[in-house]
Amino acid sequence: MALGNLAQRFLVALVAVPILLVVLYFHRPEPTWALIFAASLIAMHELFAMMLPAEDRRAAVVLGGFAVAAFYWLDPTTLAYYGGAVPRVVAAAGAAGSTIPLLLAVVAPGLYFLFKFRDIPSVAGRYAATVTGIVYAGYLTTYLAKLKLIDPHAGGDTVLMVLIVAWLADTGGYFAGRFLGKAKLYEAVSPKKTWAGAWGGIAGSVIGVAALKLISSHYLTWVDVALIAIPGGVLGQLGDLTESLLKRSVGVKDSGALLPGHGGLLDRIDAVLFIAPYVYAYLIVLQPVG
Repeated sequence: MALGNLAQRFLVALVAVPILLVVLYFHRPEPTWALIFAASLIAMHELFAMMLPAEDRRAAVVLGGFAVAAFYWLDPTTLAYYGGAVPRVVAAAGAAGSTIPLLLAVVAPGLYFLFKFRDIPSVAGRYAATVTGIVYAGYLTTYLAKLKLIDPHAGGDTVLMVLIVAWLADTGGYFAGRFLGKAKLYEAVSPKKTWAGAWGGIAGSVIGVAALKLISSHYLTWVDVALIAIPGGVLGQLGDLTESLLKRSVGVKDSGALLPGHGGLLDRIDAVLFIAPYVYAYLIVLQPVG
């Protein structure tokens, strides 16, 4: 007998979550980087499969892979973490700031299409889709790996914080929407989402971050909890709606079929893509930790 969607989701989580936690809480950042890098490649591939013709997808993923690697390894936070162990040429490249990741995300695809344009009238859309895929599915995903570098206890709390905001917003939104109200939130983009679900999602995010503070992230204040969970919960729902808009615009239901009951990987991390950069900016710029 086929499992229902909820049962499939539970089984996937039962297998994936323990593996994820082991990787996140390993004392070194490299396993987290490797996992997130692989996730970024899959997410970019799924987005390119929706937005690009087949002949452009492989090149787009390769370009995106180089760009994402540079976005992480040339980041000042990464270079500071490794200190004197960084080769001189890498440190020199990192001194250029965001220039090299920008070149790889924008200029490199432009050169690719300049010499492989084939159908000129479609180049603008294909070029824009490639750059969007690298930045949206690649760079935004990479912020999860960057968060590992600023964890004050070399654990995985900063990364887990983002995942908790996304997961519990999704869970709170599901149950609140199912039992507490039917007023539609944005029916043209996502017919099943309701205002009750939106409020339930924010409540779930707050509960999740509060629990993390009480259990392990003692450096957070209650103001931090509110300023991470509430904007994070809102951004996560907006990220979910944004991906739904992209899928609706190209006429697909799911970004892929990688995860039974969940659709594609991009369907699972669409909220994370909007939450992770915000939490990273909060912890680095507004409230430095450690």
